[in-house]
Amino acid sequence: MNIAKLKYLGAMTLFGTIGIFVRYIPLSSSAIAFIRGLLGCGYLLLVMLIGRKKPDFSAIRKNLLFLLLSGTAIGFNWILLFEGYKYTTVATATVCYYLAPLLLLLASPLLGERITLKKLLCIGVALVGLLLVSGVTESGISSLAELKGVAFSLGAALLYATGLFLNKKLSPMGIYDKTLLQLGSATVVIFPYLLLTEGIALPQLAPLPLILLLTVGILHTGVAYSLSLGSISQLPTQTIGIFSYLDPVLAVLLSALFLKEPMTPAGIVGTVLVLGSALYSELPEKSK
Repeated sequence: MNIAKLKYLGAMTLFGTIGIFVRYIPLSSSAIAFIRGLLGCGYLLLVMLIGRKKPDFSAIRKNLLFLLLSGTAIGFNWILLFEGYKYTTVATATVCYYLAPLLLLLASPLLGERITLKKLLCIGVALVGLLLVSGVTESGISSLAELKGVAFSLGAALLYATGLFLNKKLSPMGIYDKTLLQLGSATVVIFPYLLLTEGIALPQLAPLPLILLLTVGILHTGVAYSLSLGSISQLPTQTIGIFSYLDPVLAVLLSALFLKEPMTPAGIVGTVLVLGSALYSELPEKSK
């Protein structure tokens, strides 16, 4: 397995563990998102200063439009997902949100990539597995409010896929330049949303929640997005799609292990399907 795949798997692992940390931070989702964006940008700036990494202004100018658009997509993606959580269950929102890899796969011909039958089947199996893991097949959708939540979550999925697609269009540039500009754009987008919905107030946090918040901002944002955005341009779209499903499955497994949230037999089967499809997709093709 090459370095780019390992980086993306590392990012998905970090994203999958964020729920354990966020659960114990007594702030709203939008406030956490805004603060994590600020902390993530601060971490990246500090790394660049310590490493004396000068911004590549030539590469930034060349990619500026795609960088700002993808960062904006990330910001609005977070906002729509927060709204989705308000109106529907986390399970339903998660299933809708993780249609994004499938949307990216369907757009892969626009990137000059051929959709192989093997990869398409693997993503289909992974999606079925995610449905089973989430439990949405058992709970269903019971009200118009839930339909509103589904609509918000699907919008978030479209923006998530858009952000991934735009990153595939970037020409080569430094990982930290790329990540800093996109996280910065996302944070700027979230600020007026937070201002209008909750206002700005300095949080008074106990030591443990403060440590957890710093971890989410530095590790789950600065480091995770550096790994993710730094590897996307080097990976086939189908691989990104399949590996992305490891994030929610890991989140469910860790919730069952650490938060004692129940996991049904269907969820276990779904986990096997997602992990199995990810492993099978990376097996070398038989030579004809």
